[in-house]
Amino acid sequence: MGLGVLDDTRLQHVPGTSTLDDVEQRTHSGTRDPNLKYSSGPDPVILVPQPSNDPNDPLNWPLWRRDLILAILSLLSVIASTLSPLLAANTLTLTLYFRSTFAKMALLTGYHLLGVGVAGFLFVPSARVWGKRHLYLLGTVVIIISSIWGGASGLNYASLVWARVFQGVGLAPFEALVNASVGDLYFVHERGKRMALSNLCLFGGAFFTPVIVGKMTSTLGWPWTFYFIAIFAGAMLPLVIFFVPETTYRRDEHYNTDTAMTKDLEYRGSGHELSGKVNAMVPEPHIVAHSLSSSLEKPPAASSVRRLQSVDESPQPTKISFKKSLLPFNGRKTDESFFKLLLRPFPLFFHPGILWACLVQGTLIGWTVLIGIVLAAIMLGPPLFFDEVQTGYMYTGAFIGALLGFALAGLLSDTTARWMTKRNNGVFEPEFRLLLVIPQLIFGCTGLYGFGVVSANTYRYGWFWPDFFFALEVMGMVLGAVASALYIVDAHRDIAVEAFTCLLVFKNIFSFGLTFSGLDWLIHGGIRGTFVAIASVQVAVCCLTIPMYIFGKRNRSFFARHDILRILRLK
Repeated sequence: MGLGVLDDTRLQHVPGTSTLDDVEQRTHSGTRDPNLKYSSGPDPVILVPQPSNDPNDPLNWPLWRRDLILAILSLLSVIASTLSPLLAANTLTLTLYFRSTFAKMALLTGYHLLGVGVAGFLFVPSARVWGKRHLYLLGTVVIIISSIWGGASGLNYASLVWARVFQGVGLAPFEALVNASVGDLYFVHERGKRMALSNLCLFGGAFFTPVIVGKMTSTLGWPWTFYFIAIFAGAMLPLVIFFVPETTYRRDEHYNTDTAMTKDLEYRGSGHELSGKVNAMVPEPHIVAHSLSSSLEKPPAASSVRRLQSVDESPQPTKISFKKSLLPFNGRKTDESFFKLLLRPFPLFFHPGILWACLVQGTLIGWTVLIGIVLAAIMLGPPLFFDEVQTGYMYTGAFIGALLGFALAGLLSDTTARWMTKRNNGVFEPEFRLLLVIPQLIFGCTGLYGFGVVSANTYRYGWFWPDFFFALEVMGMVLGAVASALYIVDAHRDIAVEAFTCLLVFKNIFSFGLTFSGLDWLIHGGIRGTFVAIASVQVAVCCLTIPMYIFGKRNRSFFARHDILRILRLK
């Protein structure tokens, strides 16, 4: 048992388990395996996955270039994610403008979320077949067009609804694929802080939107909230065109040391099996390192990051030209059928690891929708009588909570995983990422309980305490989003794109449902009773992490041996 994670007795190497630091070898010989690639620096670790020899492999790109790509995608994610809460502070204004009901205005957000969920199903198989670049380009263009459309809708409610749906379509590629791109661009030991950043931009940055939108609506009118989105997205489009190349790469399976089973670790091209016999249990770290190195070729002697030579005698790949990298497509990334890929996410909802991620991330994101309904309802009436500007300012606490959640996730994600890996004799288990659920439980559930209590009595508590507990809830939401995304990428990187589709669909359909039923819950159960109930549900969801941590490795082994997608002939 590795720090509470139960070992598996069926596979020699369980997909997801990897060696980040061959502690045993360094301790006994003071040298490192010359057949493996390591990171540069004073304390190098084994690179997982192992990069190929191809200069077009994103893992071979300079770190500054990979960080630039992520920075551009993260900025676009902020712009795209503002679309969901865009009307949060404008509910009263739009109700009076369209002379309609509060519930009908809430559906403008609901149908938008439905558009995100439906588009995600179509875009993800497209990403698997042709890569992610064309979808990032398409998403940016759709956001520009649909935002202009929304601002120009005037008194046509149906037109505004369809503009909101297509804004959801434009958001879908960023919500579904940016986290998967982190898996494309970075090694395991580099992902933590970057994943925290991408999730801050996807889920946290949006909370600053109502703060700006409320003041913008008061000064310029609500259509300009749409027009500014179009302007900012238009400014980002050239950056996507020229500086965000395709991140999806067809890497030979023997390089994917984090996703391979033992049978995939054979030395390819030589006809030799792995040297030595390894028992059915997961071997010691130095044996794991030796087994992995047996599947890889020897690199040049001198290099800060050791490079592998080709397994066969094929010519060294040439780097594609900058002009060619600007094309939206650069070939198929898989030979599998688009329609099979389209159906893949459905059975994955029954995969325990993916279902856990959906619940841990999706429920807490959904509860923020319910909080938005409460803020729009209680702040506009007595005793506070807030206008749209003041209601927008109530999201300041949520934005601060998102920043604090990002800082804590960035601080803990890689450091805790690295510390636990060292304690586990250099063997990394993806379940080590699940420790981030502990602060999610503390901050997120405290925020839900507290918000329900103080929001039910604003005569006594005023505006500050609801805003304070809203900040705690969002802080927990960001931590949960980072924990689930990291676990998906580390434990199931081979199906990460489909898994993120499941997350996208679950959280958006769940949030869409809350726009229909949330107001009725609050009317019949009261603010306090409703939030005490959902906070208790969130506690139970977080506690599911305990069996996930203990049995996670056996779960990975089981589904590696009984591939649900192969059984259903979807793979």
